[in-house]
Amino acid sequence: MNPSPVTLSELLANADTAGHDHASTEKNSGLRHIHNHATGAIVWFPTWQAFRRTSDWEDAVAEQEARLNATAEGKPVQGAVADLLKERLGSLLERAAQSHDANVFVQDNLTPHLTETWAIAEAAVRSSGADLPAGTPPAAFSGYPYPVYAEDGGAFATALWNDVIDARRHRAIAEEAARKALKPVSRKALKNAARKAARR
Repeated sequence: MNPSPVTLSELLANADTAGHDHASTEKNSGLRHIHNHATGAIVWFPTWQAFRRTSDWEDAVAEQEARLNATAEGKPVQGAVADLLKERLGSLLERAAQSHDANVFVQDNLTPHLTETWAIAEAAVRSSGADLPAGTPPAAFSGYPYPVYAEDGGAFATALWNDVIDARRHRAIAEEAARKALKPVSRKALKNAARKAARR
């Protein structure tokens, strides 16, 4: 008899308590990890295959199917999926830009976004009736900026991690540029402009 599937939270909790042999933990659990040097924490996340084996998988896909059905409003599934992906990623990066500590934010939000995206991909396949091999992104993902299944999801996690960390810095750069563009005009400049206008 096959053992009952565990939840994703149980997998992650077990990895946190498994000790310092991270390679062995990855091999035995189907998880991967990123070392957050800024906080000293080890951040565990599942491969896309490991997430499919958890008891959370079907519920996660059903949630995204319901979300697609509610937002499609007659548009093709591919367009609804692309819009949903854009909205979810945009929301994540906006919240990251506004966070007080990007390193803490990414620890808390990396895995939820990875698993949500994989569930959206499966929901898209099921909603469209496509017959794609597991681990093949549907056509609606053609404009998505991350390789969601490459390296079992590791490439997706690494690229997303870097963008989340950079979101706050990019926001600061944009705000500084905006401040410079709106820098108040000096009184001297205003007087000169008034004189020029009066001579016309």
